[in-house]
Amino acid sequence: ALVVDVFTAVLTYAESKKSMNIKAAFLHNVTDALASIGVIVTGALILWYDWIWTDAAMTLVISGYVLWQSIREMPKVIHLLMEGTPEGIEIEEVEKAIEEVEGVKSTHHLHIWQLDENRDALEAHVVLEGRERMDEVKFAIKELLLEKFQISHSTLEFEDNHCQIGRETDHDHPKMS
Repeated sequence: ALVVDVFTAVLTYAESKKSMNIKAAFLHNVTDALASIGVIVTGALILWYDWIWTDAAMTLVISGYVLWQSIREMPKVIHLLMEGTPEGIEIEEVEKAIEEVEGVKSTHHLHIWQLDENRDALEAHVVLEGRERMDEVKFAIKELLLEKFQISHSTLEFEDNHCQIGRETDHDHPKMS
Protein backbone atom coordinates (compact mmCIF):
# COMPACT_ATOMS: atom_id res chain seq x y z
CA ALA A 1 0.00 0.00 0.00
CA LEU A 2 2.84 2.39 0.85
CA VAL A 3 4.49 1.94 -2.56
CA VAL A 4 1.19 2.49 -4.41
CA ASP A 5 0.37 5.60 -2.34
CA VAL A 6 3.81 7.13 -2.88
CA PHE A 7 3.66 6.32 -6.61
CA THR A 8 0.21 7.91 -7.07
CA ALA A 9 1.23 10.94 -4.98
CA VAL A 10 4.24 11.46 -7.27
CA LEU A 11 1.99 11.09 -10.34
CA THR A 12 -0.56 13.64 -9.12
CA TYR A 13 1.86 16.18 -7.59
CA ALA A 14 2.38 18.42 -10.66
CA GLU A 15 -1.32 18.61 -11.55
CA SER A 16 -2.31 19.18 -7.90
CA LYS A 17 -1.18 22.79 -8.23
CA LYS A 18 -3.75 23.44 -11.00
CA SER A 19 -6.85 21.59 -9.80
CA MET A 20 -8.62 21.35 -6.44
CA ASN A 21 -9.87 17.87 -7.32
CA ILE A 22 -6.40 16.57 -8.19
CA LYS A 23 -5.02 18.28 -5.07
CA ALA A 24 -7.60 16.42 -2.97
CA ALA A 25 -6.51 13.12 -4.56
CA PHE A 26 -2.85 14.04 -4.00
CA LEU A 27 -3.45 14.88 -0.33
CA HIS A 28 -5.43 11.67 0.10
CA ASN A 29 -2.48 9.65 -1.25
CA VAL A 30 0.03 11.56 0.89
CA THR A 31 -2.13 10.96 3.97
CA ASP A 32 -2.42 7.25 3.16
CA ALA A 33 1.35 7.05 2.68
CA LEU A 34 1.92 8.82 6.01
CA ALA A 35 -0.54 6.45 7.68
CA SER A 36 1.36 3.46 6.27
CA ILE A 37 4.66 4.87 7.52
CA GLY A 38 3.00 5.63 10.86
CA VAL A 39 1.77 2.04 11.18
CA ILE A 40 5.25 0.68 10.44
CA VAL A 41 7.00 3.04 12.89
CA THR A 42 4.36 2.63 15.59
CA GLY A 43 4.33 -1.16 15.18
CA ALA A 44 8.12 -1.25 15.55
CA LEU A 45 8.05 0.96 18.67
CA ILE A 46 5.36 -1.21 20.25
CA LEU A 47 7.26 -4.43 19.45
CA TRP A 48 10.68 -3.16 20.59
CA TYR A 49 9.80 -0.92 23.53
CA ASP A 50 6.18 -1.81 24.34
CA TRP A 51 5.22 1.86 23.78
CA ILE A 52 1.51 1.36 23.21
CA TRP A 53 0.84 5.11 23.54
CA THR A 54 2.62 5.71 20.19
CA ASP A 55 -0.42 4.27 18.38
CA ALA A 56 -2.69 7.03 19.72
CA ALA A 57 0.02 9.66 19.22
CA MET A 58 0.48 8.69 15.57
CA THR A 59 -3.29 8.78 15.04
CA LEU A 60 -3.37 12.34 16.42
CA VAL A 61 -0.43 13.42 14.22
CA ILE A 62 -2.02 12.04 11.05
CA SER A 63 -5.45 13.46 11.97
CA GLY A 64 -3.85 16.84 12.67
CA TYR A 65 -2.17 16.80 9.26
CA VAL A 66 -5.47 16.00 7.50
CA LEU A 67 -7.30 18.71 9.47
CA TRP A 68 -4.57 21.29 8.77
CA GLN A 69 -4.62 20.55 5.02
CA SER A 70 -8.43 20.69 4.94
CA ILE A 71 -8.60 24.02 6.77
CA ARG A 72 -5.90 25.45 4.49
CA GLU A 73 -7.87 24.58 1.34
CA MET A 74 -11.32 25.50 2.68
CA PRO A 75 -11.30 29.25 1.81
CA LYS A 76 -10.59 28.51 -1.89
CA VAL A 77 -13.30 25.86 -2.03
CA ILE A 78 -15.88 28.09 -0.32
CA HIS A 79 -14.99 31.02 -2.61
CA LEU A 80 -15.56 28.82 -5.66
CA LEU A 81 -18.79 27.28 -4.35
CA MET A 82 -20.17 30.70 -3.40
CA GLU A 83 -19.36 31.95 -6.93
CA GLY A 84 -17.00 34.64 -5.71
CA THR A 85 -15.24 37.04 -8.05
CA PRO A 86 -12.06 35.35 -9.30
CA GLU A 87 -8.79 36.44 -7.73
CA GLY A 88 -6.95 39.03 -9.78
CA ILE A 89 -10.04 40.39 -11.54
CA GLU A 90 -11.22 43.89 -10.64
CA ILE A 91 -14.86 44.41 -11.60
CA GLU A 92 -14.33 48.15 -12.12
CA GLU A 93 -11.47 47.45 -14.55
CA VAL A 94 -13.61 45.02 -16.57
CA GLU A 95 -16.52 47.47 -16.60
CA LYS A 96 -14.25 50.29 -17.80
CA ALA A 97 -12.76 48.09 -20.54
CA ILE A 98 -16.23 47.13 -21.81
CA GLU A 99 -17.31 50.77 -21.81
CA GLU A 100 -14.28 51.63 -23.98
CA VAL A 101 -15.53 49.32 -26.75
CA GLU A 102 -16.83 51.38 -29.67
CA GLY A 103 -20.63 51.44 -29.67
CA VAL A 104 -21.01 50.95 -25.89
CA LYS A 105 -22.62 53.77 -23.92
CA SER A 106 -22.45 52.18 -20.44
CA THR A 107 -22.69 48.95 -18.45
CA HIS A 108 -24.45 47.97 -15.24
CA HIS A 109 -25.63 44.89 -13.38
CA LEU A 110 -22.20 43.35 -14.00
CA HIS A 111 -21.31 40.11 -12.21
CA ILE A 112 -18.17 37.99 -12.53
CA TRP A 113 -17.76 34.56 -10.95
CA GLN A 114 -15.89 31.30 -11.32
CA LEU A 115 -17.60 28.39 -13.08
CA ASP A 116 -14.76 26.18 -11.88
CA GLU A 117 -11.12 26.71 -11.01
CA ASN A 118 -10.12 27.26 -14.65
CA ARG A 119 -13.11 29.09 -16.17
CA ASP A 120 -14.61 32.45 -15.30
CA ALA A 121 -18.01 33.80 -16.30
CA LEU A 122 -19.56 37.24 -16.68
CA GLU A 123 -23.10 38.56 -16.88
CA ALA A 124 -23.74 42.21 -17.73
CA HIS A 125 -26.28 44.65 -19.06
CA VAL A 126 -24.73 46.73 -21.84
CA VAL A 127 -26.33 49.98 -22.99
CA LEU A 128 -25.60 50.54 -26.68
CA GLU A 129 -25.32 53.78 -28.62
CA GLY A 130 -27.50 52.10 -31.25
CA ARG A 131 -28.59 48.57 -32.14
CA GLU A 132 -27.29 48.69 -35.73
CA ARG A 133 -23.89 47.23 -34.78
CA MET A 134 -25.05 44.98 -31.93
CA ASP A 135 -23.45 41.77 -33.27
CA GLU A 136 -20.18 43.55 -33.97
CA VAL A 137 -20.14 45.08 -30.47
CA LYS A 138 -21.01 41.72 -28.89
CA PHE A 139 -18.11 40.03 -30.71
CA ALA A 140 -15.72 42.83 -29.68
CA ILE A 141 -16.76 42.58 -26.02
CA LYS A 142 -16.48 38.77 -25.93
CA GLU A 143 -13.06 38.92 -27.60
CA LEU A 144 -11.92 41.58 -25.09
CA LEU A 145 -13.18 39.53 -22.14
CA LEU A 146 -11.36 36.41 -23.31
CA GLU A 147 -8.07 38.02 -24.32
CA LYS A 148 -7.64 40.61 -21.55
CA PHE A 149 -9.39 38.95 -18.60
CA GLN A 150 -9.53 35.24 -19.56
CA ILE A 151 -13.32 35.27 -19.11
CA SER A 152 -14.44 32.45 -21.38
CA HIS A 153 -18.20 32.51 -20.77
CA SER A 154 -20.28 35.68 -20.95
CA THR A 155 -23.96 36.53 -21.09
CA LEU A 156 -24.62 40.04 -22.33
CA GLU A 157 -28.01 41.75 -22.29
CA PHE A 158 -28.11 44.68 -24.69
CA GLU A 159 -30.30 47.72 -24.02
CA ASP A 160 -31.10 51.06 -25.67
CA ASN A 161 -31.60 52.81 -22.32
CA HIS A 162 -30.31 52.23 -18.81
CA CYS A 163 -32.29 49.05 -18.02
CA GLN A 164 -35.76 48.22 -19.16
CA ILE A 165 -38.42 48.21 -16.48
CA GLY A 166 -38.77 44.75 -15.08
CA ARG A 167 -38.90 42.83 -11.85
CA GLU A 168 -35.35 43.69 -10.86
CA THR A 169 -35.30 46.20 -8.03
CA ASP A 170 -31.67 46.23 -6.95
CA HIS A 171 -30.72 49.10 -9.27
CA ASP A 172 -32.25 52.29 -10.69
CA HIS A 173 -34.85 52.25 -13.44
CA PRO A 174 -35.57 55.22 -15.70
CA LYS A 175 -38.73 57.16 -14.95
CA MET A 176 -41.43 56.67 -17.56
CA SER A 177 -43.81 59.55 -18.26
